[in-house]
Amino acid sequence: MTQETSLSLVLPLPPGVNNQYVSVGARRVLSKSARAFRKNVAVVIDHLRTRGELEPAVETAFQKSLLGVYCTFYFTSPMRRDLDGGLKITLDAIGDCLGFDDRHVVDLHLIKQIDPLHPRLEVEIETISNWTFDQSYVYLGESESMESDTNSAENAVE
Repeated sequence: MTQETSLSLVLPLPPGVNNQYVSVGARRVLSKSARAFRKNVAVVIDHLRTRGELEPAVETAFQKSLLGVYCTFYFTSPMRRDLDGGLKITLDAIGDCLGFDDRHVVDLHLIKQIDPLHPRLEVEIETISNWTFDQSYVYLGESESMESDTNSAENAVE
């Protein structure tokens, strides 16, 4: 059995979803606060690398595994922000820095807490080796191996 790998991060709060993009002409681009958040995430992760607290093997494990992500948002007040408003930018920023695609996240937990003096986001990322998808659903899309099997079956009928 594969050993699970994990990483804990303490990040600044991401901007809310309504403050992540701005219009520049006909384009939508990341806002100044969104760019600053992504840069701060990169700084935190680079700092862990520099101190030897983030080994290349851990990053490789994240890139090759299904993942669980557990976020605790510490807001300044209980009702000012949605819990999920900063999720996408957080997953994208961490994934970009660590080299994983957030489509590999199969387990996600969000918690809202209040800390008016020290707002922050605490993130725990872990590999999940024993995940199974619900077997009652069968993927009906085609893959290369399914296409070649289908072609072989059609040729055998002719």
